[in-house]
Amino acid sequence: MVAELSSVGKLFTTLARVIGPSVVNVTSVRRSQTLIDEIAALHGGLPGGQLDESIGSGLIISADGLIATNYHVVAQSQAIEVRLADDRRFPARLVGADAATDLAVLKIEADGLPSADWGDSESVEVGEMVWAIGNPYGLDRTLTYGIISAVGRRGVVGNPYEEFLQTDASINPGNSGGPLVDVHGRVMGITTAIVGRSFRGIGFAIPSNTARRICEEIREQGHVERGHIGLRLREQAGGGVLVAAVAEGSPAARAGIEPGDLIEALDGEPLDSPATLVLMLTRLPIGSEVTLRIRRGGEGVDLLVRIGRRPRERS
Repeated sequence: MVAELSSVGKLFTTLARVIGPSVVNVTSVRRSQTLIDEIAALHGGLPGGQLDESIGSGLIISADGLIATNYHVVAQSQAIEVRLADDRRFPARLVGADAATDLAVLKIEADGLPSADWGDSESVEVGEMVWAIGNPYGLDRTLTYGIISAVGRRGVVGNPYEEFLQTDASINPGNSGGPLVDVHGRVMGITTAIVGRSFRGIGFAIPSNTARRICEEIREQGHVERGHIGLRLREQAGGGVLVAAVAEGSPAARAGIEPGDLIEALDGEPLDSPATLVLMLTRLPIGSEVTLRIRRGGEGVDLLVRIGRRPRERS
């Protein structure tokens, strides 16, 4: 029994050594945050007020100084400073941000940095052990652990572009932007929100597959592009998504979709809510074609739709 406990303890210390050097402290000089919690901050714009320092976390994602963090950590910043695990400090430049997924990419002028390894969040199962590391309340590189409480959690911030990993690993203000890692030290998510002002056993992380894709887009083009087809949608009891309106001249209109149509599937994938359809559309390449299964007047029909470019959200 002693040997087993010892091996568990070694796992914890090994994880701290592996992931710790790639976690950074992010300090931004910004307008005061007066909202009551981080989930509230994700609902919309940040309020005005006096300039103040905000402390969050970040993750080194490339050896040449690219750092992933939460958008709300650096939003409205007048200046950003990054402190590394070896206590070196660097001014940071905002490469780009995506308010919809609450992600931002920073750049510091440094080379040879210890970068983290992304994991595959699609492989995560409820009950798996995970560790969070960050700077809660400014307490540098705090390590906590717990389990994955839920996957694909939607409706947390009323944002159709997002779904979260839920965890009971202790997350507090200041953890935002830090990694959630698995037993192998791979990043499975970026911690982003909590319920209330402090830890209640309910925390949320952006899945690594989403975070990696968004950060790569920001690195390559400075912003994120999302697909859409120009529909206003409503919930429909019993499955499918009801078309409430079709924008004139939109991809949906050109494909022949009409108000009152019931969209049952996208490329054979059943649809259970408008949020599911929106999320699937935003992940598709601009200009690609998909088949929507439509039920109209009791009859089913397949319509081919070309994905259009959604107007960019302001970050």
